[in-house]
Amino acid sequence: MVGSPHEALHRIFQKDPALLTRALQRVLHVPFPEPREIAAMNVDLTEIEPVERRVDTLLRAETDEGTYLLVVESQGKADDRKRGSWPYYLSYLYEKYRCEPVLIVITQSSATARWASRPIRLGFPGWHSLTVRPLVLGPDNVPVITDERQAERDVPLAVLSAMTHGRGPQAPAILESLASALRTIDPDNAAVFVQFIDSCLTDPQAKQMWRDLMTAIQYFWRHPLAEQVREEGREQGLEEGLEQGRVETKAEMVLRILQWRGVQVPDGIRERVAACTDLNQLEIWAQRAVHATDAAELFAGE
Repeated sequence: MVGSPHEALHRIFQKDPALLTRALQRVLHVPFPEPREIAAMNVDLTEIEPVERRVDTLLRAETDEGTYLLVVESQGKADDRKRGSWPYYLSYLYEKYRCEPVLIVITQSSATARWASRPIRLGFPGWHSLTVRPLVLGPDNVPVITDERQAERDVPLAVLSAMTHGRGPQAPAILESLASALRTIDPDNAAVFVQFIDSCLTDPQAKQMWRDLMTAIQYFWRHPLAEQVREEGREQGLEEGLEQGRVETKAEMVLRILQWRGVQVPDGIRERVAACTDLNQLEIWAQRAVHATDAAELFAGE
């Protein structure tokens, strides 16, 4: 079970290796050749000496232009020790495999992204013996995917969007569109993505909203993360109890989205939402809540 943003941010590329090359091509606009095959590799770079060094994720990409080693590092904050580790990783991998290594850093922080994107130059000014230029994926370049159809076209990229932008003002729209898109893919794969996102959401309100959204998706209840949700009392013992729980959860989510976005909710509207027992109607209201600037907009046209 993925338990931290650090682990989830790089393990998504183990789950869908092709996402990494799509990110290089579409997000960073790097003309990386289309891989024929991508395979995960051993991340242990420890030598005979008792010094342990491990990359986060290591992929081998076979292309018509050659073989590349894709080194993925998840970075939570600036760490100057990496100025020594990253050049070592690349040099060691080139020496061991005789393939071109490519360093990709992924982060949820714009400040960390700026730090990581700075070239690492070893040597004296004007005559550097070694220069390392990481490719960085972060909040400033990973697309914000709030459209359900766009999320369905590339679910892994939508997952990366949610993991990267999960604490910004657009998080409700991102999570809502992704929740719908997850229904269109294999349930077992979707369950893994659910866990990745849950691990990456550091904003308590965003995490609560995500779990509220997931209670309406059946496959979620077969995933280990559901045990944690069950402990919070959302699962009902009987089928009719489960349906009632979904209605109550969806109503709470509608009100929580408005509250999170700073929209005041009069008592009359709060009571109307809480009294609704139509799950489809609550779903419509939840979608409107993501964009509403006034609570009365929930009932537009009704």
